This record gives sequence, structure tokens and C-alpha cells, in this order.
Amino acid sequence: MAVILLIGLIGVAPPTHVRAYDTPDDGGGSIMVEWHLSQDDAILDGYEIYRSNDGDVYEKVGFIGRNRTRYEDSNTEDGENYFYKVVALKDTLKMYSQASQPVMSSPQWFDLPKLNILIACVIFGGLILYFVYHARKGKELYIRKIAGLQAIDDAVGRATEMGKPILYTTGTGLIGDIATIASLNILGEIAKKCARYDTQLINPHLDPIVYTVAREVVKESYTQVGRPDAFDPDSVYFITDLQFAYAAAVSGIMVREKPATNFLIGWFMAESLILAETGASTGAIQIAGTDRVPQLPFFITACDYTLIGEELYAASAYISKEPLLLGAIKGEDLGKLIIGAALIAGSIIGLLTKLPILNLFK
Repeated sequence: MAVILLIGLIGVAPPTHVRAYDTPDDGGGSIMVEWHLSQDDAILDGYEIYRSNDGDVYEKVGFIGRNRTRYEDSNTEDGENYFYKVVALKDTLKMYSQASQPVMSSPQWFDLPKLNILIACVIFGGLILYFVYHARKGKELYIRKIAGLQAIDDAVGRATEMGKPILYTTGTGLIGDIATIASLNILGEIAKKCARYDTQLINPHLDPIVYTVAREVVKESYTQVGRPDAFDPDSVYFITDLQFAYAAAVSGIMVREKPATNFLIGWFMAESLILAETGASTGAIQIAGTDRVPQLPFFITACDYTLIGEELYAASAYISKEPLLLGAIKGEDLGKLIIGAALIAGSIIGLLTKLPILNLFK
């Protein structure tokens, strides 16, 4: 009780050495305020931070608990001077510090703590450019063989020999899905093979935008191989935008048309098992691919070949042998190898520093 009465009579000690400065390595609009703790910090409720534009009229901009010496004011205007005071608060008692020197916020060009990310981007970008350059010079770049992609020529050839069509679906994804974009790239390469061998292509769609893009992709593929007259506009068409109505429609096409080969490549959800099982029941060769992990077990079980994860993204480079795509794949693979080696080395070093025997040498 005596301590409380004493505090009520003499107040509490204010914080000292208040310093305000522009927050480093940020995009502007932020000022950092620092101070030395009040001598009575142990009994305080916390600290209030006040700000002024002219050094006369202050307004409260924040509060922080005791035993804290830093506060970030993230609501400032760049290029405008600000003064700060920090107040020691105990119940209704307040003790103001001296005002800080004027300070203004401003954006910085670089976030120095993230310089390592910039260096990594430069290194990996250089690797990709290196491999693209050599690919364009005619150097053969090795890419690991993928069984599903090696089987594409056999699958198209089988359909040609049997006089049956090829069914290709990009799944139920939208044009913004990476798997859909990768699938459209593969569709373009398969359409070229269909054009060369005069094999019928069936390409039904769920999304109108994906349908429009796919139609142009297939048309361009026929033009590139010198067969624009062989392109059938009705081979690429829109069915419905309902998931299971689309699955039922594609399953019906499989049963009626009995395509020799089914390509199920793209973004899939629950309809994946319906399509894969229906295609398997018709005796077609099925090549599937998706980056949707929950759907991969269904494709692996019911399809002849399955592209798993990143194999889907590498497929267009693998099929087309385009130097730009090949260089990107090789550069990314080497980058992953470097990252993996760095992680392993860091783990070993961290483990060795924790071994008790090494403490004897400290």
C-alpha cells in the first residue's frame, strides 16, 4: 500500500533516449521508434506512442506492453516530418518522454536482408540462359526418360492403325490453372501428330475459355505441319460447365466412339476415377497426368501410364524438343540439385556442431 501511495505522489519514471528513424529495407510508409525502458518498467501497464507533425500537438498512434523498447508506426506519409514521444503508463498515471528528432519515411530500392534471394535468382537465371543458348546451338540436352511420354507415339500410332479416334481432355480446370496450361501445351504437340497421321482427334471441354484457347492451339498445330485443311472445327467443342455432367458426357463419348487412346491430362477432381474407369472398360490405352495429388492414385490404378507432378510440366519440352523449354527444364533441374546439396551440407554441419565430442575442443 505504501508503494502504491508513493507512486501516486511522485508518478512514474518516463522512458528515455527516444529515437525515431526510417524503417530500413522497406517500401516506405513506416517509421521505427526506439527508447530506453523506464526505471519503473516492472510496475507499468505498458507504453503509449504519440506522434506529431509540428512538434506541438501529439496524437496517440499505438500501445505496447512493458519490457518492450521498439514500436513500428506503419501509417506514415513518405516525405513528411514526424516527432514522437513515448509515454510510461500506470493506471491513469502518464509520464511523457522528451520528443524525438524529426524523421520522415521513404522507400528503399533494395531489401538487403533478401539479397540472397536476388543472388539465387541471378544464378538460376544464368543457368537457364546457358542451357537455352547451347540448345539453340544444336547441343543435345539429356532429359530423363518418362515412360508415359515415350508411349505417346505408340498410342497415336495404335489409333491410326486401328482407324479409331484419340480422346484428349484437359480436365475440369480453368485457364488460370498451371496444370491446364501445361495440358494445352501437350495438346498442341499431340494435335501435330494427329495432323501428320490423319488421325481423328476428339477434344471436349468444360470451361468456355479453355475451349476457345484449345481450339486455337489445335488449329495452329495443324497449320504448322502443313495440314490446315485437315483441321475439323467440330473436333474441339464445349459440353457443359457442370463437373459431373461433363464427366458423364465424356464417359458417354468413350463408350460410343471407343477411342483407341485416351489422354487425361490436366486439372482433375472427383471425376478422375469415373473417367479413368470408363476408359479402362473400353480397352483404350490411357495416358494420364495431373499435379493434383489426391487424384494420382486413381490414375495410377486405372491408366496405363501416369505423369506425376512435375513430369506434367516437363512433358511439352520433352515432346517438342523446343530449345527454350529444354533449357528451362535443365536449368531448373540443376538449380534443384544445388539447393538439395546446400540443404544436405547445412544439415551435416548443423549436426556436427551438436555432437558432444566437438564440445571438448571449444
